[in-house]
Amino acid sequence: MPIAAAVDRLSSRYPSLLVDDIAEHEPGRRIVAVKNVTVNEEFFQGHFPGAPLMPGVLMIESLAQVAALLLPGVRVSLRGVNNAKFRRQVVPGDRLQLEVALARQRGALIRAVATASVDGHTVAEAELVLAVHEDEAEVDPTAHVAPSAQIGAGTIIGPHAVIGPNVVLGKKVRVGASAIVDGHTTIGDETEVYPFASIGQPPQDLKYRGEPTRLEIGRRNIFREFVTIHRGTAGGGGRTTIGDQNLFMNYVHVAHDCHVGSNTIFGPGATLGGHVSVDDYASISAYSGVHQFCRVGRHAFIGGYSVITKDALPFAKTVGARALCRVYGVNTIGLQRRGFDEATLHKLKRAYRYLLQSKLNATQALHKIEGDPALSCPEVDYLVTFIRTASRGAILKRGKVTDEDTAD
Repeated sequence: MPIAAAVDRLSSRYPSLLVDDIAEHEPGRRIVAVKNVTVNEEFFQGHFPGAPLMPGVLMIESLAQVAALLLPGVRVSLRGVNNAKFRRQVVPGDRLQLEVALARQRGALIRAVATASVDGHTVAEAELVLAVHEDEAEVDPTAHVAPSAQIGAGTIIGPHAVIGPNVVLGKKVRVGASAIVDGHTTIGDETEVYPFASIGQPPQDLKYRGEPTRLEIGRRNIFREFVTIHRGTAGGGGRTTIGDQNLFMNYVHVAHDCHVGSNTIFGPGATLGGHVSVDDYASISAYSGVHQFCRVGRHAFIGGYSVITKDALPFAKTVGARALCRVYGVNTIGLQRRGFDEATLHKLKRAYRYLLQSKLNATQALHKIEGDPALSCPEVDYLVTFIRTASRGAILKRGKVTDEDTAD
């Protein structure tokens, strides 16, 4: 963690830097830091000659600086100290452990529980009252930002970036060098747009006549180099939407009127045609393409260099091009990483056996799944609904599956 940069948000400066290292960190909740108290500390010269002691006020200052590390992206100042108690002396050679946990927030004021200890013994404790001040936006002098664009607090806009007149950027957004954000585009807090990305440009649709269509992007997304995201068309509903916490690797293209959920991953060069829907937690691997109007289900995994021309099933691994696209069983490893329990995985695998390994057609297999009470769960219900609502049809041809995918 860049300690010096974080502590710079405090009102104090050198020589009052009183944090040396971070031992534990739970973002937004709790942090444990360390201050190595040495005989060279300036305050020991007069406090006290012949019997050096660390002043209690500096213990409080150390805890306040640690609290600043727990609150990234804002400037922190100490507004008050409640119920301070100093229980032991701190002398040269001590390793001061500083623990701060956030308690509650009301407006711009945050209360934190702070404890300092040496060798497991509490030396000081207090409730800190902290004021948070959002940083102003930083715009590089070479960037071109339209006067009417709305730029959130703490946002950083890099060299030669272009921000259009109808753009709204949330708080702490980062726009890299030579990136372009244009059109009626809204980008949520803490999103990162890397150099040379192009966000919100007009759709590549011959029917488009310059209508004021939109691109709406949620929070904490990452758009790597040369990603292109186009806004919607009037005929497609007028909106392209992207949820929260998605990763778009370099050269990804998302066409007009697409709807991407949250927590998805797009490999390098992955491409969505117009009007595609991608549900939450789906992964589309490198250089794969999804045909217009298709859907990719929740937790689906699309293998590299695939071409998807029908709906890709949720919870499954789909690999191949066009008519050769095949389903290679349940995405077991991916689902386990997402916290799916064994009972749910077992039900999904049984449902997929009806769909892929039985001699039943799709209608019969769905009827069997719905009629089997042992398979009842929200995930299986979603799978059935997804197939029934597939306007372009769903990919239901079976590939060679592993023993793991066919096991009970």
